[in-house]
Amino acid sequence: MTDDVLRLSGERIHHLLDTDRAIRSQHAAFTALGDGTAELPCKIMHPSRHDDSVVFSYVARLSADTGPVAKFGSVNPRNSAAGLPTVHAVINALDPVTGQLVAVLDGTAVTTLRTAAAGAVAFDVLATADSTELGLVGAGTQALAHARAVARVRPLRSVRIWSPTPDRRAQAARALAAELGIPVKAVDTAREAVTGLPMVAVCTLSRTPVLRGAWLTPGCTVVSVGSFEPTRSEVDPETVRRAAAVVVDDPDTARDHAGPVVSALRDRLLSPEDLIPLGGVVTGRREARRSADDIVLHLSVGVGVQDAAAAWAVIDAARGKESRR
Repeated sequence: MTDDVLRLSGERIHHLLDTDRAIRSQHAAFTALGDGTAELPCKIMHPSRHDDSVVFSYVARLSADTGPVAKFGSVNPRNSAAGLPTVHAVINALDPVTGQLVAVLDGTAVTTLRTAAAGAVAFDVLATADSTELGLVGAGTQALAHARAVARVRPLRSVRIWSPTPDRRAQAARALAAELGIPVKAVDTAREAVTGLPMVAVCTLSRTPVLRGAWLTPGCTVVSVGSFEPTRSEVDPETVRRAAAVVVDDPDTARDHAGPVVSALRDRLLSPEDLIPLGGVVTGRREARRSADDIVLHLSVGVGVQDAAAAWAVIDAARGKESRR
């Protein structure tokens, strides 16, 4: 490893990759997927036989002028009780011409920022134009990051938030209210957090549904980011059944990894052709919402091109270059 390799800590990444730049990077990622120019090999998600952790590995390339990016890490749900991040990862970025290592990045920071930014991209292209209220199911890092990101693409007027732990949801509500300058209410049930609202973000690590489709109001857009392996389904089958459109990061990846998709395909609630790629919607090649009353569901498991886009946005910023993405 040469001395000129960039070593980018989580603190520096959060400084370099502000929310707007992160959103631009994810728009570029899904545009590349929609255009068919990104390189996206299959990802690896391997559950431990010893506990409830999951090890993962992604490799991807955004474009010809950005080199390959590889992310390796794990998801450790028990960390939450200890006040630790549930995702830990490291990202390596290679030179687009020589293949030499150019940067090592804190993958935890990149994952947090790009996941929420991608959620904002999804809400921006899927939610109705007049959507200004958000319901959060979950009160952890991703839930708060989603509220911050959504506030950059919609003029949020209010937020409701629920998690199973009263102190945690109350603390999260206070933090978001102070940061966003809008009313944020901690509520006692998940149902109360989403009823009547036009936008819902589900950000948990639950293996069983915490969101019921029966609770959703017509016109609602749901973004779910926690069902990242076949055994996790934070939304119930009724949510899938009621959705006029089911949008995913990448159909091939979703068929193998997204718990609600795996179940819906098995139970014939969906066919593979029903899965709409987010990149197709971003580029205008596919349509998801056809009516203001449609319920639209976006199930995200995360794909490597998101990390590639975010990593190179950080590298460009660290080098003092105007981001190409």
